[in-house]
Amino acid sequence: MSDPFDGTERSLGQLVASATAEMSALVHDEIALAKAEIRQDVKRGVFGSVAGVAAAVVLLFSLPMLSFALAYGINTWTGGHNGNGGWNLVWCFLLSFAANVLIAVLFGLIAVAKFKKMKKPEQSMASVKQTAAIVQNVKPHPRPAGAEAARAAQDKAASVARSSA
Repeated sequence: MSDPFDGTERSLGQLVASATAEMSALVHDEIALAKAEIRQDVKRGVFGSVAGVAAAVVLLFSLPMLSFALAYGINTWTGGHNGNGGWNLVWCFLLSFAANVLIAVLFGLIAVAKFKKMKKPEQSMASVKQTAAIVQNVKPHPRPAGAEAARAAQDKAASVARSSA
C-alpha cells in the first residue's frame, strides 16, 4: 500500500485504482475467513452425520442377529441349558432389544452433541458488519478550488516531509 502523503500528487484515477485494490483485498480476506470458519463447522457436521448414520445402521442391520444371540445367551445364563427352563425366551428377547436400543441412543446422543457444537461464522459476520459500517460512513472530503488546492497540497506535503525527516 502506498503512502498517500509521500509528497507526490496522485491523480483521481490512481486514487480510485488504489481504493479498488484495497477494497478487493479486504473482500478476499473476509471470504477466506468465512471459508475457514465454514470448513471447520462442516467437519463437525460430517462427524455428527457419520455418528447418526452409524446409529441407524446398528439399529437396523444388527438388531436381528444381536437380538437372537443375546436372547439365547440370557436364556442359557439363567439356567435354560440344563433343563431347568431358565427365563422365558420372550423376556430374553425383550432384554436383548433394550440393549440394542441403548446402543442406538448412545450413538444418537453423540450425533446431537456434535451438531450442537456447530456455530455460525461469527467472526466473518462481525467483520462484514464492521466493514459495511465503515464504508457507509465514508464521505468525500471537500477540496479547495483552484490555486488554493495546489497551495494547500504543497503545504501539507512540506509539513509531512519535515515531520518525517
